[in-house]
Amino acid sequence: MTARAETIGRVEADTAVERRFAEFVARHRERAVGLAWRLIGGDAASAEDVAQEAFVRAYRGLGRFRDDARMSTWFYRILLNEARRHLRRRRIRRRMGGGEGETGPELGYTPPEADPGLARRIGQALERLPAGQREVFVLVHLQELSVAEAAGLTGRAVGTVKSHLHRALKALRADLADVRELEEGRK
Repeated sequence: MTARAETIGRVEADTAVERRFAEFVARHRERAVGLAWRLIGGDAASAEDVAQEAFVRAYRGLGRFRDDARMSTWFYRILLNEARRHLRRRRIRRRMGGGEGETGPELGYTPPEADPGLARRIGQALERLPAGQREVFVLVHLQELSVAEAAGLTGRAVGTVKSHLHRALKALRADLADVRELEEGRK
């Protein structure tokens, strides 16, 4: 094989990888932004930034992707790590006396079918959960992953995920008890 043919082969392979990754981004973008928004409890712009950074990191790390794993699982692990990085940076900014979120969570995104007031209350309740509990709750109940998938994604044992999930549900029920009472009163 000539050097020219080898170069053409590499360019064609690179183009195919870029095309497949662009298709992956198109398929997963909306879900990634939604997951980021739920994990960071922030505004839509921050969620977009977190998701975009996760896609960039995934693209740069394609060479480290193992073919025995699902690409979506691999990507969502990157997204989860990027959300954690974002939350750490936000905590540092708060401690230093500036930055976003000093007055509470900024929930700029509301699902179209949801009552804005209720969505804000739920978002604030999620924000008050410890990070581990919030991650597990979002992955299992909002992203509809199994407990085993959430365990694999977060790097926690299945029992730990179940424990975090139980504690998160208990805290959310207590935090949103008045909302449940209102809903039951309407029936």
